[in-house]
Amino acid sequence: MLQAASNPSWLVTAIDFNPAHIAEARAWAHAAGLKNINFIEADLSSLAESAAAQGIPEADFVTIHGVWSWVSPAVRQGIVKLLRDKVRPGGLVHVSYNALPGWGARLGMQRLLRTVGLSVPGRSDRQAEEGLKFLRALEQAEAIHLAQSPSAKNLLSRLDQFPAGYLAHEFMNGAWSPCFMADVAEAMSGAKLEWVGSAQLTDNFPVLTLSEAQYALQRQFDDPITRELIRDMSTDNPFRHDVYVRGARRITQAKRDAALMDVDIALNILPESLPLEVPAPAGKAELNPAFYQPIAQALRDGPCKVGALLGLPDVEGRRDNPAELLGILVGYNFATPAARSGAAPGVEARLFNRMATYRFAEGGNLNQQVGVASYRLGVPVRATVLDMLVADCVDAGLTGANQIAARATPDPEQQVALQPIVQEVLDNRIPVLRATGVI
Repeated sequence: MLQAASNPSWLVTAIDFNPAHIAEARAWAHAAGLKNINFIEADLSSLAESAAAQGIPEADFVTIHGVWSWVSPAVRQGIVKLLRDKVRPGGLVHVSYNALPGWGARLGMQRLLRTVGLSVPGRSDRQAEEGLKFLRALEQAEAIHLAQSPSAKNLLSRLDQFPAGYLAHEFMNGAWSPCFMADVAEAMSGAKLEWVGSAQLTDNFPVLTLSEAQYALQRQFDDPITRELIRDMSTDNPFRHDVYVRGARRITQAKRDAALMDVDIALNILPESLPLEVPAPAGKAELNPAFYQPIAQALRDGPCKVGALLGLPDVEGRRDNPAELLGILVGYNFATPAARSGAAPGVEARLFNRMATYRFAEGGNLNQQVGVASYRLGVPVRATVLDMLVADCVDAGLTGANQIAARATPDPEQQVALQPIVQEVLDNRIPVLRATGVI
C-alpha cells in the first residue's frame, strides 16, 4: 500500500495467500481512499494457470519479500511461472530470502525451535515463544551449537526484539529452507531473469564488504554468480536482497555515470547527523568531511541532482564517481533517490499517512518504527508513530511542543514529561520529513 500511496499513477497488484491479510489490507486501502491497488487472494503454486491470472497486468517492477525461502518447491515453481508470464521485457524483480552459508550455523536453531514449539498445543506464535525459551535454556546449558557459535549467539541475543508473530513466520514454517544465491539465480532463469546486483547498494561495492585479500581472490573469477558465492562465504550475511532483470542491456561506464549524475537524492537525516565513519570489513571506513559535509548541507532543504552535488565549488575529492557517492549515501541509508524532486506532498500519500498514523497510535507504542508514504521520493520513509503524530499537529498549525503535548494527553504531568520528547522530534525529525516530502 505504501507504494500505491507514494505513486498514485501506478497500478499496484498485491498477492497474498492469507485471506485475513487481504481483508485487512483492503480495509486500510479503503480508509485511505487508495484507488490504484488491487488485492488478490491466491495460492502462488497454481495462480499462473488460473483464470485470476488473466486479469493481472504485465509488470514493470515486482517485489517478492519474505516469501521465497519460506514456501515449498511447488510454490517457488509457481512464482517462476507467474514471473515468466507477467514481467515485461526490461522489467525488474526484487527477491529477498534467507541465504546460505550465512544461515548455516543457525539451521539447528530453527529446527529445534520449531520441534519444541510443535510439542506445545496452541497458536503458532505461542509455540514459537515456547521454542525460544527452550533455546535460551539450552544455551545456558552450554550446548555447543548455541553457546559456542558466534553467529547463533548473535541471532539468539536479538530475538527478544521481535514480536511473537515474526518468530512464528520465521521459525515455525514447515517449508522453511535457506538458499544459496546460485540456486535462486538458476530458478529465476526459468523466467528469463538475469541477476544484476543487490538492492542493498553497499553489497555491490567489494571494497565495502570484503577485505583486500578476499577481494583479490574474488577478482580471479569473471562469473558474477561465483563472485557472489565468494562474497557470501566471506561475510556473515544470512539474508539477501537480489535484483533481476528480464532482458539485461549492458551500457558503458560513461553512460552509467551520466545516468547516475541525473539522479535526484534526498537526505534521510539532518546534515549534522552524517557520520564520518561507516562499517567496513576491517572495522570502519572514514568519510572525507571536506567531501561529504558540503554535499549534506546542500541537501538540507530537499533533493538535489548528484551531478549538481558533485559540482559544488567547496567539495574536495573525486567529482567523477557518482556511483561511490550513491553507494555511500543511499547504501548506508543516509539518503534516498527522489522520483519527483521538488514535488509537493501528494494528496494520496498524506491521506494514507494520517490514517495509518492514528491506527498505529491505537497500539500505544509511540516509538514503533513504521513506513510512511512520500510522493516526492516515490518510496516509503522510515518514521516513528510519534514522528507522524507530531507531523500531523504541525500540519494543523501547531508548532509549540507545549501545544502538541497538550493535544496528545489531557494529563498535565504527562504533558510536562512529553514536551522535551516532542521538541526533539520538532528539531530533528520534522525538518527531514519536510525535506523528503512527507509533510
